[in-house]
Amino acid sequence: MNPALKSLGLGFGLAAAIFALFHFAGTWFFLDGRRPFQLNFTAGAALGLVFGLLLDRVLRVSRKAATQAMAFVAVPGMLIMAAIGSHFAVFFPRLDPALDKVFGSLMLWFYGFALAGALWRARGR
Repeated sequence: MNPALKSLGLGFGLAAAIFALFHFAGTWFFLDGRRPFQLNFTAGAALGLVFGLLLDRVLRVSRKAATQAMAFVAVPGMLIMAAIGSHFAVFFPRLDPALDKVFGSLMLWFYGFALAGALWRARGR
């Protein structure tokens, strides 16, 4: 199978998994206080970085192709999450609509660290 198609498929699947996670357990991500906020972003960064570092193995592509593959994974997710964020109250009616900015930032944080991990992996020997 074409690596770009595998990457796009993984990107749509990941976006669906993130949507389901926030739909069913969203209230656990948006707890009041500074510590839960910091923990969410730390977890998002760590999960994104690990995902990016392991992407070449998940998709069975070369290290050099990991960056391009991560771009094909990230683009559908970022576009879908942007659409969800712009209509946050529609997709997540149980959550405060003012949390759309936090949701969008968390998604950019995750995908940014995933891309950084893929770039780091691609530069490795």
